[in-house]
Amino acid sequence: MAELRHLVSIDDLSLAEMEAIFLKAREISEDLTGWSQLCQGAITATLFYEPSTRTRLSFESATQRLGGGVITAADMRNSSASKGESLADTVRVVSSSYADLLVLRHPSEGAARLAADYAGVPVINAGDGSHEHPTQTLCDLYSLWVEHGHLEGLDVVLAGDLRYSRTIHSFAYALARFGANLVCIPQHGFELPPYVVKRLREEFGVEPIRASGKRLGDLAKSSDVVYLTPQKPHQLSLFTDAKGKAQDIQHVHAVYMTRPQTERYASGGSAESEEYMQLGKNTMAAESLKDAVVMHPLPRRDEISADFDSDPRGIYFKQAARGVPVRMALLAAFLGKIDVFDAEPKPALEVRRGEKDELRCPKESCISRTEIRHADTKYKLISRVPLQVACAYCSHEIQVGAVGCRTTQEWHAPNSPQLKKVRPEEMAFFADAQEAEDRGFRAAPGFSEAEREPAPPVL
Repeated sequence: MAELRHLVSIDDLSLAEMEAIFLKAREISEDLTGWSQLCQGAITATLFYEPSTRTRLSFESATQRLGGGVITAADMRNSSASKGESLADTVRVVSSSYADLLVLRHPSEGAARLAADYAGVPVINAGDGSHEHPTQTLCDLYSLWVEHGHLEGLDVVLAGDLRYSRTIHSFAYALARFGANLVCIPQHGFELPPYVVKRLREEFGVEPIRASGKRLGDLAKSSDVVYLTPQKPHQLSLFTDAKGKAQDIQHVHAVYMTRPQTERYASGGSAESEEYMQLGKNTMAAESLKDAVVMHPLPRRDEISADFDSDPRGIYFKQAARGVPVRMALLAAFLGKIDVFDAEPKPALEVRRGEKDELRCPKESCISRTEIRHADTKYKLISRVPLQVACAYCSHEIQVGAVGCRTTQEWHAPNSPQLKKVRPEEMAFFADAQEAEDRGFRAAPGFSEAEREPAPPVL
């Protein structure tokens, strides 16, 4: 029996799989009504703990166009969740015999990963907090692919709220994997989170350098511009090229605009307290933007003016429409009706379950903090030496100051070569040496007193 596949992160699909989905979506788009026998009898459950219009309706439309049926809980506040039922229990019930596939949107980061742990059917992430939105990413990539015929080497501007937009985070990772270049023009104070930039650098070889905003016109008038490119040498210093000069952006293929994600701001914080970046015909008049298509995941507020709707460069409504054939291809693939998956999926990162005495994910919006009954702390090991650990649910990096071995009851520094001998299931993660010793671990032979100092914060 084939291994159950889920789409929790854009990382769950290889580049070849994404391209196969694009080809199938293009074939489907030629006649949306010609596929009504492909998934006949299949049932999709859409579980939405947050509001949605386009994502939910496009999934439901895609299912019905494939000949399947839909059961929906469009507002989980009116479901058993209001009575205190956990996400894990809901997923176990709905995936038991109610549905053949689950589409989930949830405000907690990592919720889709938790659902995949408990579901007996494929889970597709329709957005989890400010973490990821992989199907929106696929729709966006598909639109770029349709417009330009390729993704490698494209210069794509990411503008607006880059801090809280889960769409931006997934999109940035995927574009980097395809070899595109990213031009970041954030609203002031809403830059890409450091952990996103860190991952782009370390996993995808993307280098951030300071860029010149002169050729980007009014779009960049109030923001620093950062150019993220896999084409630059990895040893470049942060934000500058080897000569310390800003990179000049000559030509842009696409501008991806985002709204302020006010529903995710801390109490009292809002980008609306200052003038929010707005894109319009005047803004897009710069020479470097004359051929750039304008994209937006929608809904929009005022960040794209209505006067731009008649501009042929504005493809955001086409982008939304293209979500249906993409999601039709996705549903058919995860229901086993078309073959787009690689014969050998890539090996997963090492994951281990934490004990109650260990470090927890520090992110308050992580599902491991909001659903403690079923979401035990889980870590994924990115690197053994030096040790790098992230939350297996929300991907937030966890700063470990001391690593215990439960077999020897000794603790090691995170950069100790001895960690190569410690199996992941034997490890215990602590904030610092004192915490490890408070839990009954003693220093491993050969440690230095400097290793007792707490580790610096993650940048």
